[in-house]
Amino acid sequence: MNSSTLASEVLNFKMYYPTSLSYTAYKELIDKLLLKSKTTGSDQTENRVQFTRLNVERMKRLDKTIKIENETSNLLQNIEPLTWVVISEAWCGDCAQILPVLNKMAEASNNRINLRIVIRDENPELMNQFLTNYTRSVPKLIILKTSSQEIIATWGPRPNEASNIASHWKNNMYSIEWTDFQKELHLWYAKDKGKSTINEITNLLDK
Repeated sequence: MNSSTLASEVLNFKMYYPTSLSYTAYKELIDKLLLKSKTTGSDQTENRVQFTRLNVERMKRLDKTIKIENETSNLLQNIEPLTWVVISEAWCGDCAQILPVLNKMAEASNNRINLRIVIRDENPELMNQFLTNYTRSVPKLIILKTSSQEIIATWGPRPNEASNIASHWKNNMYSIEWTDFQKELHLWYAKDKGKSTINEITNLLDK
């Protein structure tokens, strides 16, 4: 499952806040790392650096094209103050497709949502609390009540339809090339334009 409701659980995010990043700071960090031919995380392979360069272009494009409908904006502006903690890595294609959408939602909320990003490999104890099918998949969104730090829901690492594409590849990886899977996945993201991410998360908030 991509999402769940976790009422009554509490995350002491104060211990992570000093090293968490705003969306702008996250992008600035990536740019600085790329100047040194580096990326986030513990695996500094050339492939991951190249993925990161591609992801920067994806995020730039999505920052310009993602739109939040008035109905969604009205919902977001009438929720109680929330902190959205996103576990991410710069080299992850799903993170690049989803973080700009989450940022647009936070911007549309008129400061009702405080979006903070933490790097997965720098926070293994946090990541290990929010595994997906026993894997450290990102992005992972943790939605907290700002006042009490109560976890009201989690979401990620992908919208349901994108997860179906990934599951199909995992079940057929000996016959489907990884590059073909990636092409299909990111083509789906391009056609979807963030709508599935927005709808799934607003449905969580409606609950």
